Amino acid sequence: MILSQYTKEFSYNFKLAAPVILGMLGHTFVSFVDNVMVGQMGTAELAAVSLGNSFMFIAMSIGIGFSTAITPLVAEADASNKFNEGKSAFKHGLFLCTILGVLLFLMVLFAKPLLYFMKQPVEVVELALPYLTLVAFSLIPLIVFQAFKQFSDGLSMTRYPMYATILANIINVALNYVLIFGKFGFPELGIVGAAYGTLISRVVMVAHLWWLLKKKEKSKAFVTKIKFFVLDKLMIKKLINLGAPSAMQMFFEVAIFTAAIWLSGLLGKNPQAANQIALNLSSMTFMVAMGLSVASMIRVGNQKGLGQFLELRRIAFSLFLLATLLSVCFATFFFIFHEWLPKLYVDYDDTKNLIDNTEVVSIAAKLMIAAAIFQISDGIQVVVLGALRGLQDVKIPTIITFISYWVVGFPISFFFGKEDAYGSFGIWLGLLAGLTTAAILLFIRFNYLTKKLILSNTNV
Repeated sequence: MILSQYTKEFSYNFKLAAPVILGMLGHTFVSFVDNVMVGQMGTAELAAVSLGNSFMFIAMSIGIGFSTAITPLVAEADASNKFNEGKSAFKHGLFLCTILGVLLFLMVLFAKPLLYFMKQPVEVVELALPYLTLVAFSLIPLIVFQAFKQFSDGLSMTRYPMYATILANIINVALNYVLIFGKFGFPELGIVGAAYGTLISRVVMVAHLWWLLKKKEKSKAFVTKIKFFVLDKLMIKKLINLGAPSAMQMFFEVAIFTAAIWLSGLLGKNPQAANQIALNLSSMTFMVAMGLSVASMIRVGNQKGLGQFLELRRIAFSLFLLATLLSVCFATFFFIFHEWLPKLYVDYDDTKNLIDNTEVVSIAAKLMIAAAIFQISDGIQVVVLGALRGLQDVKIPTIITFISYWVVGFPISFFFGKEDAYGSFGIWLGLLAGLTTAAILLFIRFNYLTKKLILSNTNV
């Protein structure tokens, strides 16, 4: 009977989360398609995409993390029928995300020379540089899209970002095919072709989402007649106070995975390519947890706006339980197919690169076992973090994520990830330790805060 209090929410939670999950998977699918198509060209090309994207992941984490400030503010305003507050949160969020997108593009552009000082394989660096320039420019439409997406999520209109992402994926796959391999008379551009596909698809994605929201009665008034440069300092301050810590939370997590790419590069191009395969597969299951995290943020934000803290806690726990059950399923899947999944990324008919390809698959298969184990920790920590964002509690969770990933996780990755220790598998042991620490500490924080809110509300 007690369990049914939580399981009865599964249907609605998943209904709310499913479009977000599909939309997030769409982002990852762009990367998956790039990796699979580029992987057919050789392990150096796959490692180059991995290295180029390592810079992108850091920039994206800051932009996407910052944009999450929009969702709880819009969700709270929506629950309490405060249109002006909701539109102000969206407009100022869009303004800040646009500026941030430009700044992140410039940051990645000027950081490109660092690739030569990171002791990465020279062949990989030379392939990565032209790819990185174009993909960096795609940060601007991506972060602007995030502002629209987070606003749309805040209104519980989670389907429309999904539609835009699906369209972007179709365009990306088509452009990758013709530009990477030079089909239908187009030049054969290799990994630069993948970058063009990513850039064009992201521009289409943001334009299509704006068009969809403009057509809907609930969102039309929000996304039209925006006085972009008429700004309210208090709302800007509120968004920055929420967005900056959220950006740091995502940065600390993504940065340790980026560090794993760089540490793998110290071991050689094949370990780096193997790391990219395991990371790409893991990121797809992580997007399911990310979708539940957004649902957690929306529902907790709504209940906070209504002042119903007992319901808030019950709904949040139902999301935590759903995330745990799904994570166990993914862990089982990864463990059963850990030897087969990496083979999707390489061409075994390529006799020239057969030795490299075989080594990459062998390393990646071992990493998939580590990825299977940390599915549960990863799923729990991100959904709890979403609930804390719904409570607009961001400062302490930022400290928790820093401690988890950089005081606990990274030293383990660095120490055990050396060639004379456990190599690539040792790097992933650090990731597992960091994610598990984060899951435990964030849950303790949420449990403490909600009990405190219920107690104070009861005493009033």
